[in-house]
Amino acid sequence: MKGYWAAIAVVAALGIGALAGSQLFQPSVPAGRLPIMETDRVAEPGHVLADTYPDTGGRAPVAHGGKVLPPGSPGSGVLANCSGDIDRLCVGRSGLYAARTCLTENRAKISTQCRADLAALPASSVPPCRNSPVCDNLLGPTREDLKRVVWDQVPGTRYVYPLDLPPGGGGATGVAIDSKGNLWVLQRTQPGKPQLFEYDSGFNLIRTVGEDVTGRMEKAHGIKIDADDNVWICDANKAVVLKISPEGKLLLTLGIAGKRGDWDEAAGQRLLWQPLDVAFGRNGDIYIAEGHGNESPNDTGLAPGNTIGAARIIHLDKDARFINQWYGNTIGPGKFSMAHGIAVDPENGNVWIGDREQYRLVVYTGDGKFVKTIQMQNLMCAVAFDPGGNLWVSTGRDGQLLKLDREGHVLAAVGRGSGIGTGQFIEATYMAWDKAGDLYSGDTSVGRVTEMIIPN
Repeated sequence: MKGYWAAIAVVAALGIGALAGSQLFQPSVPAGRLPIMETDRVAEPGHVLADTYPDTGGRAPVAHGGKVLPPGSPGSGVLANCSGDIDRLCVGRSGLYAARTCLTENRAKISTQCRADLAALPASSVPPCRNSPVCDNLLGPTREDLKRVVWDQVPGTRYVYPLDLPPGGGGATGVAIDSKGNLWVLQRTQPGKPQLFEYDSGFNLIRTVGEDVTGRMEKAHGIKIDADDNVWICDANKAVVLKISPEGKLLLTLGIAGKRGDWDEAAGQRLLWQPLDVAFGRNGDIYIAEGHGNESPNDTGLAPGNTIGAARIIHLDKDARFINQWYGNTIGPGKFSMAHGIAVDPENGNVWIGDREQYRLVVYTGDGKFVKTIQMQNLMCAVAFDPGGNLWVSTGRDGQLLKLDREGHVLAAVGRGSGIGTGQFIEATYMAWDKAGDLYSGDTSVGRVTEMIIPN
């Protein structure tokens, strides 16, 4: 690990002259591949445009070795009684979302058992987004139609699936690693099943945190670990952020479960609205990223009077006392339509925000002053700094994790793009590094954790 990244640092420092003699950023460019880019004297890896793999809908579990079981297949635990109906009625419509839509359209033609499975799929309490600029573009191509920018990955990267999550669960929304080297995984599961798990460094399950601690999480989202090894997890739809002790005990709840709304300190109202991720300042300050694109004006019917803004950053001190908040739910410099990922720069305390659907990074100082916006070519789903202080992002449905410089230039990429094969992701998510420097990420739509072993 150290040798590879040290070489990258030398190349970046020496500029384009050194790059001309380096092999690190001189991959071959076969026919049909887009050429290497040079922007502001930084050469980026080559890249291609690739198709989007159909979303599994976050419910497809995984067997040992990373094999995805599609909805309706034996052992999948998802629409298990619908296999024949899917084969008969839904030819060419792959993935859970498509299967669910097809079966709903043909409800009168499916079996009683399949109808029961269909009804058992969890529903969201958040209304569909409409009447808002933060909604997906309904007039343009769908998410499945979009092309994905896939960068040349670091040669020799290996992809390992080191642990088996409990069977019958859904997507692993994120991972985090504590100071002992234990791996914590947040997973979306069926009602009544736990969603937070701790594994030791040998990937043996050592702790399950159940609903008696977390409550029933409707949409498990981001996960982070603070300097004291406390685990922070977000439930986007139930509008809470939970602080869990290293022993799996609930220490703090921010927000009120099931009550979405604005944080209005002057009125004594401390509510959250689609909290997605958490980051910590160098002094222990807490930053909560909110704004998933679903908090459109129609959602205010569930919280009358809460109209301050959807996408925002809430800044608290280490004892969770309010400091300030800033908003971004529009377009233009310093704005963001959602804050899907957040991280604090260890060099200067700046706050980096991943504005996923707008393909941009937005940077503020620790006290909320706008610094810059960086337009990217990929979805910006998660933001993190590795133990060496290097900037990384996950590209979600583009299926990669990228190492960047602080101007947004791509220095290296891992992941093989959109899909369910080895090294691929339906949606790469929140990431972490172990003591050996290996990189881990979950997949929001596949119940597996990927370990990426990058050569020295």
